[in-house]
Amino acid sequence: MRIGHGYDVHRLVEGRKCIIGGVDIPSKIGLLGHSDADVLLHAVSDALLGAAALGDIGKHFPDTDAEFEGADSLVLLQRVVALIEKEGYKVGNIDATVIAQAPKLAPYIEEMRKNIAFACGCEISQVSVKATTEEKLGFTGAGQGIAAHAVCIIE
Repeated sequence: MRIGHGYDVHRLVEGRKCIIGGVDIPSKIGLLGHSDADVLLHAVSDALLGAAALGDIGKHFPDTDAEFEGADSLVLLQRVVALIEKEGYKVGNIDATVIAQAPKLAPYIEEMRKNIAFACGCEISQVSVKATTEEKLGFTGAGQGIAAHAVCIIE
């Protein structure tokens, strides 16, 4: 059994979709990034890669590579799972927290869990997603960006 931790952050800007956990959330602002900028899936991917000592998503899917421009992070997560499976591991569980002042994420949590479980080839009961604000403190509290933390166990 191995434990991994992932962290990601993306700036909020106008003119971009707000995709979190593979869910396109209605919002006037979205996350800026080379791919779809799914902060939650990037944190989950980094946790899984870290647990297997395989680096991070930037190593495997660099933002300097045109192949990954606008990439669907659910597809990238599936590729991460294939990488850890190649090393003989499978997902034990995932626990993730999204830190965002807005938009409100509660209505989308179950769909996020389903998307992550599907991409990871595990049961929804093995995936926890939570959302919190920072009480208007820091860059997330000021609505400048969204962050996510994830921990996982691989077996």
